Amino acid sequence: MIAWAMPASNADGGQSPPAVDWFTSHQGSREESHGHYILECEDGGFLQVGETGFVGSDARILVVKTDSAGVLVWKKEFGTGSRNMGNSALEVADGYLVCGMLSRNSAILKLAKDDGATIFQRTHDNGGADAFEHLASTANGVLAVGYRQAEDPNSTFFAYGRGQITFLDSDGEFLAGRSVDAHLSQAYRVQPTGDDFIIAGGTDDALEYGVIKVDALGKTLWSRTFGGSEEDHCFGMDLGADGSIFLAGHTLSGTANWDTYTMKLNADGEQRWERKQGNPRGFNPNYIHDETWGIKATPDGGCVIAAGTGDEYSYSECTAGVCSDQWEAYLVKFDAVGSVDWEATYRNQNGGDWAAEDLDLTSDGGAIVAVDDSSFGFLKLAPFLDPSDPVDPADLNGDGCVDAADVGLLLVAWNAPGGDINGDGNTDAADLGLLVAAWSPCKG
Repeated sequence: MIAWAMPASNADGGQSPPAVDWFTSHQGSREESHGHYILECEDGGFLQVGETGFVGSDARILVVKTDSAGVLVWKKEFGTGSRNMGNSALEVADGYLVCGMLSRNSAILKLAKDDGATIFQRTHDNGGADAFEHLASTANGVLAVGYRQAEDPNSTFFAYGRGQITFLDSDGEFLAGRSVDAHLSQAYRVQPTGDDFIIAGGTDDALEYGVIKVDALGKTLWSRTFGGSEEDHCFGMDLGADGSIFLAGHTLSGTANWDTYTMKLNADGEQRWERKQGNPRGFNPNYIHDETWGIKATPDGGCVIAAGTGDEYSYSECTAGVCSDQWEAYLVKFDAVGSVDWEATYRNQNGGDWAAEDLDLTSDGGAIVAVDDSSFGFLKLAPFLDPSDPVDPADLNGDGCVDAADVGLLLVAWNAPGGDINGDGNTDAADLGLLVAAWSPCKG
């Protein structure tokens, strides 16, 4: 099925939201399929991972590979029984690594790039119902993050378990494991930073955002929590070119209902800004869910989030033929200081629900969005980024200028990593010299 979508709204951020290049969807063998993760591949095609069927009933891991125009190249399903989930993927030189759950155990598979043939399939029992959520490359394999002892093994979102990290070799065999449940009930995303790793997810009972930094052996170097008085669910994390940490999810803290909840941290985990954004179509905010599942840092020091917006109540409101109970994909682009460049919703013009589950930036400056339309939807957005316009590392506060405020931050971080501009791991006179050379005060 080919269904076209158009931007339904945009904010006053001075930029127009991206148009749709194309949309297509691919189904698995079960009644419905649900994607969780998408990436642009080195060959210009796209890979989406999730499951077909319902976890606890008949679910199978589903992996779909398309070419650069969304045309199907191959699709594969994995798993027997009922408790199987596909959570994410990592491209390596000679294949795609896919992680998730098979028969209640953490799973990693390696698939050939050309036809999806299985190179290896491994499961690891980390205790109870457990799963790998995300992968990062290491010197001799991968670091897999996830959870064990899930209280709800049938949930595709909340495990309410105990955070776990596992080191695997290049063949998917177990090397070492560590519990991180002192900080995370579910480790959801991991990104390398030098020889270390940033890991994000949810704290106990998914009540707050949690983020930790671990070294190459998995030892925790620092931990941070963020959130308010109500539930705050973290599902996305990415790193900027300058080491900034971006977190995304949704919150009930200080909102009428679920709103998107995005924040930027510096490389030491100190918060620079946070933003709550929602209800882009202007319905009754008491009934609208705005749920973020993916985030990507952008070259300008900002980020873009992928979410869904709609209601799940008997309430329903319609304006100009658009109704609140028809879910739409919802994207928001923030600049380096958290101001909204644009926000937009994209809908299935043939009817039916859409929700953005994840996104990846594409080599042409656009994005590919994983859309839940009861199948694996691939939504290609036109270019909206200038990849040649990276954030200046001397802009320590991310406001788009290099001025006295940045000098203040550099001095506070003296002899520590927080103001490191030249990448040597320390803040010193060399960094001050680079900051002065990059001096560019804000105008107005």
